[in-house]
Amino acid sequence: MSHRSHTVIDSPYGPLTLVATGDRLSGLYMEEQRHRPPQETFGDHDPQSHAPGSVFARTREQLEEYFAGARTAFDLPLALAGTAFQRTVWQALQEIPYGETVTYGLLAARIGRPSASRAVGLANGRNPVGIIVPCHRVVGANGALTGYGGGLPRKQRLLASERAGRAHDQAS
Repeated sequence: MSHRSHTVIDSPYGPLTLVATGDRLSGLYMEEQRHRPPQETFGDHDPQSHAPGSVFARTREQLEEYFAGARTAFDLPLALAGTAFQRTVWQALQEIPYGETVTYGLLAARIGRPSASRAVGLANGRNPVGIIVPCHRVVGANGALTGYGGGLPRKQRLLASERAGRAHDQAS
């Protein structure tokens, strides 16, 4: 396994722990996040995390742009460790457009498993790279906000921010 390292950055949603496996982003965790792996699995703290061109510097820059409403998609090398089914769900999450939501059932249908909405929900909850792999864009069958590893208030804020950014883009 490649070397793992981590750093912590500030965000409008509280401190975010970024984890890299080699030169690929493998984790983005919020404080008090459900299913957050133990700290000792994050590897050493990376004192070079600000080095230009590093995966941490690129992630920080793209997140700052996203939080400012200037970025709607991420372009980062990812290392998503999970089962084949989880990785399929996480790939499908990355195809949900900025500012839009889909239901667990629709996401299950999109991956060719229409009866697997509960399994999709479980895989969604295990997403190791929150925000960048936008699990916050998945909602319940009736459009209600349902579970989010970072907490429902954060999910609500992320979606509201994206909707506001989208409305701004459409008005321009």
